[in-house]
Amino acid sequence: MFVLSLPYSVVHGGYWSILAIIFVAYVCAYTSKVLVQCLYEENEKGERIRVRDSYVEIAQAVWGEKTGSRIINVAQFIELTMICILYIVVSGNLLVNSFPHWPIPEQGWSIISTAFLVPCAFLRHLKGVSRISFYCTIVHLLINACIIGYCFSRAPQWAWDHVTFYINVKMFPVSLGVIVFSYTSQIFLPSLEGNMENRGNFTTMVNWTHITAGIFKSIFAYICFLTWAETTQEVITDNLPNMAFRALVNVLLTAKALLSYPLPYYQAVELIERDFFQGHDLTRFPSCYATDGMLKVWALAVRCLLVVGTLLMAVYIPHFALLMGFIGSFTGTLLSFVCPCWFHMKLKWDQISWKIRIWDCIVIALGTTCGLIGIYYSLEGLIEKFRHDLGYDLND
Repeated sequence: MFVLSLPYSVVHGGYWSILAIIFVAYVCAYTSKVLVQCLYEENEKGERIRVRDSYVEIAQAVWGEKTGSRIINVAQFIELTMICILYIVVSGNLLVNSFPHWPIPEQGWSIISTAFLVPCAFLRHLKGVSRISFYCTIVHLLINACIIGYCFSRAPQWAWDHVTFYINVKMFPVSLGVIVFSYTSQIFLPSLEGNMENRGNFTTMVNWTHITAGIFKSIFAYICFLTWAETTQEVITDNLPNMAFRALVNVLLTAKALLSYPLPYYQAVELIERDFFQGHDLTRFPSCYATDGMLKVWALAVRCLLVVGTLLMAVYIPHFALLMGFIGSFTGTLLSFVCPCWFHMKLKWDQISWKIRIWDCIVIALGTTCGLIGIYYSLEGLIEKFRHDLGYDLND
């Protein structure tokens, strides 16, 4: 979904944004592999044995049971809920731009969109989420075909000379956060690798998916920027000139956003249930499930409350690219760059070469630096947007 804002990153970084898309793909592929390596230890025979099952268990092995679980659980929950919020934000933004003459504000469209998400509270198995994700993929292919097809129809007017190596120092860190956020998948990988029929194919899968993603994202961002140059909007579909065509693509994008919502929502619910609702013997509160395996009424209410909470956040923080840049700079760099390499060094120090140790340190330093800079400028941008929305003079 966040590919839609990658052309906007080229506005502020030019060719550097294109290079960043490819470089971040390489780094994220590397950190994905080293994170999964931390799930394994070698026995006396030199055989790899899976001794951990999740990101949290890796953190517990490094930072201790309480500290590790708290840090990673909080970071994961923030990222998952913010992804949910972004889906609602982008739904409202797409619909208000599709039907500008309708007397419904962006917040109203967000509320209407969220009404379709309430049934997510009834999800109990990953199988149901996977079915929804399948339809999401189909919609995604249709959207890409529409946007890229339109861009190629404008090929004679492409602004080749507008792409430069110029960097907007203030906005490029935000764009970098958007790029990082478009690759964040590490929180899902331990579970994914554990459910593969042939775990030996994990490295090959990670390599090819990141190569494909890097190529597609860089080409998509480049072609879209060539089509609209400096007028490129935060969400690329806002640039489509024909209102009927824009409305069609935006409705498809809204459908994709709503179909994408269940996966991070389901993962966030699992985090809450695992930490707070496993029964008084293990956690503070009773189990969410009755003896027959059905959800209790109050547990369903808690799940609905999470949906409403993401809606309220979406209504009060309606700036898609800046919010995405902030989250990408914060939890994205932490979970995708810093933690995997830190855990890798702590758990595999005696098993890795000095070159890998140096590369791990470089990735940690890059992630920390880019994250802090991105957080600063994203927050500054959000504050300016809020002041502008409230009618304050930005120079006050």
